[in-house]
Amino acid sequence: MNDTQLQGTVAAAPPPRSPRPLREWIGFAIVAAGALALASQFWSFVRADPLVWNALRGGSVAALATALGTLPVLFSQKLPDKLQDTLFGFGAGVMLAACAFSLIIPGLDAAKSIGVFGGGDWAAGGVIGTAILLGGLVLMTMDRVLPHEHFIKGREGQSGRQLRRTWLFVFAIALHNVPEGLAIGVGYAANNGVRADALATGIAIQDVPEGLVVAVALLAAGYSRLFAVLIGMASGLVEPLGAVLGAAVVGHSAMLLPWGLGFAAGAMLFVISHEIIPESHRKGHEAYATSGLMIGFVLMMLLDTALG
Repeated sequence: MNDTQLQGTVAAAPPPRSPRPLREWIGFAIVAAGALALASQFWSFVRADPLVWNALRGGSVAALATALGTLPVLFSQKLPDKLQDTLFGFGAGVMLAACAFSLIIPGLDAAKSIGVFGGGDWAAGGVIGTAILLGGLVLMTMDRVLPHEHFIKGREGQSGRQLRRTWLFVFAIALHNVPEGLAIGVGYAANNGVRADALATGIAIQDVPEGLVVAVALLAAGYSRLFAVLIGMASGLVEPLGAVLGAAVVGHSAMLLPWGLGFAAGAMLFVISHEIIPESHRKGHEAYATSGLMIGFVLMMLLDTALG
């Protein structure tokens, strides 16, 4: 190699990375210390309230179920479209039954027993109906404001083009799982442990195929297997946080209980109608999606009536 080639090789070599400034490490340490302190306070708050602790436990089970559902992606490349749409329908059926038997009916009973606006049938129905519409309205607002990406329809929301597709998927998954976590937390705030366990069990059951579908969708979008699995697992972490929030807010005021149950039902109904059912019908497999919905509905109904 002559001197000219040697000089070109040296010139093409990338410059060495400069060490991180000390202030960056100090800033990182401050943020980490603050996060640890916040986590410690959060843990103390959770352990001090049995209702919140049970809600965290139920939400964690649902998050674990989501994580377990993603694991087959490590060994299988493709999920058939018919099976994927059946799983979408199954999840919608479980959530529909949970809305009816674990949220709306207990909410009506709570409104009557507490005596909201007189405690009559019309008053109870008005409270739960208003709460359902409020929950749907909040989710609709989030759907319009937050940039996110559907698995099939594509991107929606303001400034969606400015975000990387990875975070659009994360937004979509989080938006989908928030109502489930809230429903679990509000269920435990109702102080009926058996019924709340049935609700958490039903949501966890439908979270297994949901985690699989999420990971497969990310894999089909071009992400690696490991990344798809990790994001699918992380998607379930919203549920224990939502469960703690729901139990903490509703559990400290009996008057908020029917409103919380109705709000969680309305948020879940919005996700079912706006997200899950359209996705399950978009590829022309309506019969498979509907069959999955009916099976999921019956399974959740049996869990609720048998355990609750």
